[in-house]
Amino acid sequence: MWEYEYSVETTAAPEVLWRHWSDMAAWPQWNDGIETIDVEGPFEVGTAFTMTPPGEEPIRMRLVEIKPGESFTDEMDAGAFAVRTEHRLEPAAGGLTRIVYRTEITGEAAGHIGPQLGPQITADFPEVLTALANRAEG
Repeated sequence: MWEYEYSVETTAAPEVLWRHWSDMAAWPQWNDGIETIDVEGPFEVGTAFTMTPPGEEPIRMRLVEIKPGESFTDEMDAGAFAVRTEHRLEPAAGGLTRIVYRTEITGEAAGHIGPQLGPQITADFPEVLTALANRAEG
């Protein structure tokens, strides 16, 4: 298994952050790692979506877990490995909200694929979380 976690703290309220997360069609407005997104249903478990990073091939994913107002997890299943990213909101000191992204790559090919693919997937987490926090604070 390969794993990585990154977080930022923000003055934005959890319900404001949640509104940005649950509006999947608007993700490209604050996430520069998404050129286009095609969402095939509402923000609920089982909904599939296809994200296209700038200059790259589309990635098909689905929502696999949602705890409203608290967290959601998406998954890309490639057969020999799966990439799951948990997006979580936590209370932080001083009335702040901590935004956490945690990615795990599991499966029989994870030991080989994880060290190669994982850093590519997670490289923009600092910029994405900062952009989300700034948008929610504004």
